Amino acid sequence: MKEPLTTSKPQTERAILVGLISEMQNEARSAEYLDELAFLADTAGAETVKRFQQKLPYPNPRTYVGKGKLDEIRQYVENNEVALAIFDDELTSKQVANIEKELQIKVLDRTSLILDIFAKRAQTANAKTQVELAQYQYLLPRLTRMWTHLERQRGGIGMRGPGETQIETDRRIILSRISWLKEQLRDIDKQKSVQRKNRGKLTRVALVGYTNVGKSTLMNLLSKSDVFAENKLFATLDTTVRKVVIDNLPFLLTDTVGFIRKLPTHLIESFKSTLDEVREADILVHVVDISHPNFEEQIEVVNKTLADICGGEEKPVIMVFNKIDAYSHVEKDEDDLTPRTRENIPLEELKETWMARLGGDAVFISARKELNIPELRDLLYEKAREIHLTRFPYNDFLYQKYDDLEQTD
Repeated sequence: MKEPLTTSKPQTERAILVGLISEMQNEARSAEYLDELAFLADTAGAETVKRFQQKLPYPNPRTYVGKGKLDEIRQYVENNEVALAIFDDELTSKQVANIEKELQIKVLDRTSLILDIFAKRAQTANAKTQVELAQYQYLLPRLTRMWTHLERQRGGIGMRGPGETQIETDRRIILSRISWLKEQLRDIDKQKSVQRKNRGKLTRVALVGYTNVGKSTLMNLLSKSDVFAENKLFATLDTTVRKVVIDNLPFLLTDTVGFIRKLPTHLIESFKSTLDEVREADILVHVVDISHPNFEEQIEVVNKTLADICGGEEKPVIMVFNKIDAYSHVEKDEDDLTPRTRENIPLEELKETWMARLGGDAVFISARKELNIPELRDLLYEKAREIHLTRFPYNDFLYQKYDDLEQTD
């Protein structure tokens, strides 16, 4: 009798995280970056067991951290069965080779970890092609360390000739693959462009924001669809477009890939066809996780990335401060004379800061608890209606509400 097949769960890799405290990022910011790196590692399927930080004015060009710190990391790795070391910045091929030689475990940097998550999340042919292109562009300058065991291809009597090194062979293959993938993406881009033209003159609204702020949850709520949403980074890689009707006004709502700090340039370029949806949108809905301690910095990251994508073109923006149900603050004692920080400010008081200057273009909601969603719908309606008026100036009935008609009778 045959024994039943048992499928074992993939073993979680134990990982350590390494970051720097420098003039550019103080200890608190470095700790926050490592928190985000730990979340990325968890999304990729690794378990973070230890974090290492070192104060340095700039990364060591040879081993990223100093010799003493690297010895400390090596001793921890040897004693605790660690399989993976993840560094918070992008490493050169020389740094990776030196660190791997010292630690004798797999070494990843922030970019390669993000690429790994992208490869895991990609579902459509478009997303898979974009991720593969980004992976090859990342790999190309790092070929050297992959062939350190080979000096040249086999030579000798009868084998002499022009020849080429193994690295040159691989570089030629990868460059050929990159040009083929770019050609594929150009074809996909043409198809997407035709699709966008076929949508007619309907108003286009794009959900943008940092990764894991609740864009897909909000998309599901507004469009009554079932876009994949999860409390992980980069749950969305493919743009999803849905037709939404508020009252009697139709418009198109797009869910886009989330942004993140230190996002490599070639990764943004690879997702050009995805980000074209943002570029061609009439209205941007910037979703912010207000419960995050550094949400203002996340807003800056998104605004900077949007400026790169849109080329400085001004678009109407609705600021949606999400997760108000998860917002918390710490009350200061009456005898505490130290200055108040952001964590001491209650939500109602926070609304009266720079957010008050946004006027009617800001709304505070909870997509998960469905709080203040009618206010968001009204704001979306007003903004979409303004654009609809310019395109269909004589189509009064389409956006006139029925209760308005009753009042005029």
